[in-house]
Amino acid sequence: MGNFIDFIHQHFLHAAPIVGCGAFALVIILERMHALLVDYSFPYAEAFFEKIRYMVMADRVKEALALCEQLTSKPFVRVIREGLIRAHHPENIIEHGLEIVVGEMNEKIQARIQYLAMLANVATLFGLLGTIVGLIQSFDAIGSANAQERAALLAAGISTAMNATMLGLAVAIPCLIFHTFLSSRANALTSEMDRAAVRILDLLQQRYYAVDPRQDQDDEPELRPIWPGKRG
Repeated sequence: MGNFIDFIHQHFLHAAPIVGCGAFALVIILERMHALLVDYSFPYAEAFFEKIRYMVMADRVKEALALCEQLTSKPFVRVIREGLIRAHHPENIIEHGLEIVVGEMNEKIQARIQYLAMLANVATLFGLLGTIVGLIQSFDAIGSANAQERAALLAAGISTAMNATMLGLAVAIPCLIFHTFLSSRANALTSEMDRAAVRILDLLQQRYYAVDPRQDQDDEPELRPIWPGKRG
């Protein structure tokens, strides 16, 4: 470990770009982990939707919308909220609104994750560059140094090459691991949003054909239109 730190000090120009990639990747990882696992995560999505379903079918859309306003940081809730905002519009307008909000939230969920793969590749290439530099130093030592200095210069060049490779891989491997993990989590959240859009649209369609609760129980159930622009 001490030799590795000495390598960074002695070959800072070779090590600095790799260390910079690692620092940039660490910031992205921490920010995305917090966003995807804390800010955007919503483990009570099923219970929340069932409560929204009850309110909507009871014709309490304003109350359902007020409940959504308390959790607007959650993509799942944002999609539900957008559907409820347009609940009294024609179906195609609701669909367009859901597509817009799903696209906007998907951009926020996927933001900066792709940079981790790029940083892994860049760190590997910088490590390879340091390896080439070390090998060049070794070959120069063989060709120009005297017999007494040749062994020391050759060992120093090989050490530079190996340490540069190790530093590049030490940054690239965690970047790829976290890229895979965060991509998987982001895809899960995106799928959850897609399902929320379908479910809220289906719920509003059910509400359109809901039975009027104001009629007497002895009367035959009668479908009542709710969406403007449609006929029952």
